[in-house]
Amino acid sequence: MLKTFIHLLGDDAPALHRYLGMTVVYGLLSGLTIVSLIPVLSHLLRSDLGGATRWLAVLLTGVLLCWALRRAVEKAGVRVGIGVLQAGRHRLGEHIALLPVGWFNPDNTARLSHVTTQGMMALAQLPAHVLTPLITSVITPFAVIAALFAVNVQMASIALLSLPMLLLVFGVTARLGHNADARLHTHTAQTSRRMVEFAQAQSVLRAFNGEHGGSQFLEQAITRQQQSAGRLIHVSAMSVVCNTWAVQASFAALLIAATVWMGNMAGGDLPTSSVVALMSALLLVSRFIDPLLEVASYSEVLRAARGQLAVVAELFAVEPLAQASSPQTPAHSGVELRKVSFGYSDDQPEVLHDIDLQIAPGSMTALVGASGSGKTTLVRLIARFFDVSQGSVLIGGVDVRQMSSGQLAAQISQIFQDAYLFQGSIADNIRVGKADASPAEILDAVRQAGVLEILGRLPQGLDTQVGEGGVRLSGGERQRIAIARALIKDAPILLIDEATAALDTENQAAIAEALARLRGKCTLIVIAHQLSTVAMADQIVVLDHGRISEQGAPAQLRQQQGLYAHFLAQRQAAKGWRIAHADAHEASA
Repeated sequence: MLKTFIHLLGDDAPALHRYLGMTVVYGLLSGLTIVSLIPVLSHLLRSDLGGATRWLAVLLTGVLLCWALRRAVEKAGVRVGIGVLQAGRHRLGEHIALLPVGWFNPDNTARLSHVTTQGMMALAQLPAHVLTPLITSVITPFAVIAALFAVNVQMASIALLSLPMLLLVFGVTARLGHNADARLHTHTAQTSRRMVEFAQAQSVLRAFNGEHGGSQFLEQAITRQQQSAGRLIHVSAMSVVCNTWAVQASFAALLIAATVWMGNMAGGDLPTSSVVALMSALLLVSRFIDPLLEVASYSEVLRAARGQLAVVAELFAVEPLAQASSPQTPAHSGVELRKVSFGYSDDQPEVLHDIDLQIAPGSMTALVGASGSGKTTLVRLIARFFDVSQGSVLIGGVDVRQMSSGQLAAQISQIFQDAYLFQGSIADNIRVGKADASPAEILDAVRQAGVLEILGRLPQGLDTQVGEGGVRLSGGERQRIAIARALIKDAPILLIDEATAALDTENQAAIAEALARLRGKCTLIVIAHQLSTVAMADQIVVLDHGRISEQGAPAQLRQQQGLYAHFLAQRQAAKGWRIAHADAHEASA
């Protein structure tokens, strides 16, 4: 727990050490101040007003020192909380920025969003509002036990032995609460994703589910979240009850010991010393139990904080991509894969197996294969979304792991199947590819990507606001703008993953023409099912179950009657069916 705090604070970690040291001193001083009540009581019972007055002065001095130190401790805790919000978020952000792009799946993104907002705020409040009373309540009983040993060894032994029992009970209830809390966090993240999905996919949901908009998936997610929340409330309440019962059981054991002690002293006139000892023991027992009850009351708050810290620790535990100590500059835009194998995790099968592939500078390579054959994974390895499990990926003769992130980003431009636009204008989104692009460069990219037709329908043209994620535009319009963004970057390598999937026939032809113009100017690596795109490639690589089954020029592969020939026959048959269908319709008309 403290290790994660220190990791978050970084250079501000000494503030945490000072705060913890001051809190421990405050806890010891509080315990000693409580113990000073015993001589005050002893002198009063012996009618020694002078001695009682002196010890009362000590007691008041201790109270004043505790008050002053408590203010200093709280200020120190606030400084630690501010450090968590400032330095902690920065350090987490710096770490996340080094993680593989492929790490950012919906589940990980949801966890990251939660911990950087609600999680960090909860952790920032932890030092001043939770740790101070908690640490004090843990330290004070030890000072009380030490004083109790001087009064009655049996009662002190019972108090000391009760601490491991309480620790065990607190640990069990904390574990139950942690499991319930983790389940709630999982279902909350799922509900958040369903809410976003429900809002963004209304056209599809209403088309298939009528006026209610297909809310059953969202309702199921909310139901699971409610059930998890109810379980967490139940577990939390029972945890507090069990913790309190455990403390009260310790108190009952101490009272029984005190009763036995009184019984042993009964039967005659009690000496003053015995009365003083009994009263002191009862006073110490009450002061021993009070802080333990406070610990029990904070157990759920501490458990929730530990859950947040566990998520932060998991994020920091994700290995970032290794950075080259001496970055090397690639000599050209050629790409090579040498004996590349890759699996997304150790407990999952490999997606790619022993891939050897050479792509010449300025050439066009088309990746073909069934869904799940490894095409997208191969392209992402070239962009270093992940590091290969075995082998190496080279650009211009340099392993991508020996290039800085800036060097690699400058070499590659990417067009994905799922285009994402940032909130802003169309021009703003195109300039993401090149911040200092001139109006002429933007216009050229717009023309190549087929965006001119879109601008003609929009009164504000390039200044049209696209909305968050591009929600004000259609899927095809978003894709074309994303293509323009990639083209304006003018990188020596262009990776394309089903870029024309959301476009109509006219715009598919426009993009194919743009790719034809780019041949020889940059290295093109294309994942496509369009025959017009595949046919213009210099080489075709056919993937099957993560392996290269065929590789060569289009004409060469057509003659081999292998997987590519089968793929070509399927596409031609599908195209022929559409033409025949259209002819039949025209004839009947």
